[in-house]
Amino acid sequence: MSGATAKTSTAVLANLGGLLPDLESVYKDIHAHPELSMEETRTAGIAADRLRAAGYEVTTGVGNTGVVGLLANGEGPIVMLRADMDALPVKEETGLPYASKVTATDSTGKTVPVMHACGHDMHVAWLIGAATLFAKSRDVWKGTLMSVFQPAEETAAGARAMIDDGLFRRFPKPNVVLGQHVMSLPAGIVAGRAGATTSAADSLQIRLFGRGAHGSMPEASVDPVVMAAATVMRLQTIVSREVAANEAAVLTIGALQAGTKENVIPEEAIIKLNVRTFDDGVRKRVLSAIERIVNAEAAASGAPKKPEITTLDRYSLVRNDPEATRRVEDAFRQHFPAERVQETKPTTASEDFGSFGAEWDVPSVFWFVGGIDADKYAKAKENGRIGEIPTNHNPRFAPAIHPTLETGMETLVVAAQAWLSA
Repeated sequence: MSGATAKTSTAVLANLGGLLPDLESVYKDIHAHPELSMEETRTAGIAADRLRAAGYEVTTGVGNTGVVGLLANGEGPIVMLRADMDALPVKEETGLPYASKVTATDSTGKTVPVMHACGHDMHVAWLIGAATLFAKSRDVWKGTLMSVFQPAEETAAGARAMIDDGLFRRFPKPNVVLGQHVMSLPAGIVAGRAGATTSAADSLQIRLFGRGAHGSMPEASVDPVVMAAATVMRLQTIVSREVAANEAAVLTIGALQAGTKENVIPEEAIIKLNVRTFDDGVRKRVLSAIERIVNAEAAASGAPKKPEITTLDRYSLVRNDPEATRRVEDAFRQHFPAERVQETKPTTASEDFGSFGAEWDVPSVFWFVGGIDADKYAKAKENGRIGEIPTNHNPRFAPAIHPTLETGMETLVVAAQAWLSA
């Protein structure tokens, strides 16, 4: 990042202070009105209205509820900035005055509480703010800014839906795709890395078939509960016995469901599991081992038919382009004090952000912005209680609004300006 680029970033950010009160209100409003994946109509409407007011050419309904805003400002690079919009079926327990009290109907027809437990409300506010700042300072940058508000990150369906709805055909191909996520780091910290950043993830449902019977006559049954229990225990050996110590994988059983009454052996059992990997070879080996073990345990139990293995969702690996990452990191180091820019290790969290760059065949960079009050974080670290800080997806997850809000706008502007300098 040249001195001229740093100077133009400063010029774009000159209006940040004046925007903060309004953006804080936007953030609190979105937080209080969360929407489940593919139901983000209200949030998308707020984003679209803000982009139109700033002078963007806006297209709505991309991939169901996605929003794309284009701001052309002369000849120059095209930079895509992405924010995800959806919330989670989690009951909020933050106690905040703007806490969500929303309930909604999920895809199965069940009424569930809804909360922005992952921070996507902050992401939306960041991008609205950055887009507004660029619109207010067109005299100091050249190119095209492409602001993308994506649905359904939490179900790994949103990026795919926008791509399938013609994102690559209907809009100009960017020179770079940039994105970020609020995380359980001290507020004000910015952390990234080149290469693998977030893991690939595969979620599976395994349906095991047995033969039901009275609980007093187990000999007449093929007990799917015992079958499921044996399968769960054996699946735990994949990481401990089939993945090398210098490789990485996580396998988590998140649900085991069978039966409704203590004296009835049910007909079937359901296992839901999640796998995280950083290497395609490891991923294939783990998924193959799951299939082998599930089928073998069913056969050993005398199951009347083979199990059904269904993919629930899949996230691809997010891999940051090395050259583009260096460019972003250099820009951050020139803008922020040295202690605020850190290198992170790969995280086993997963994201569908990587689909945009990988499938559009353009470089992409994804980084993290801290959202935990710095004093609280330091105290927890000093007392060895970091693990007690609510993480993303926790019902008590609540980013400190300041300086998280301004830091996220700064990072988007500074990173984009590394390409858009006049």
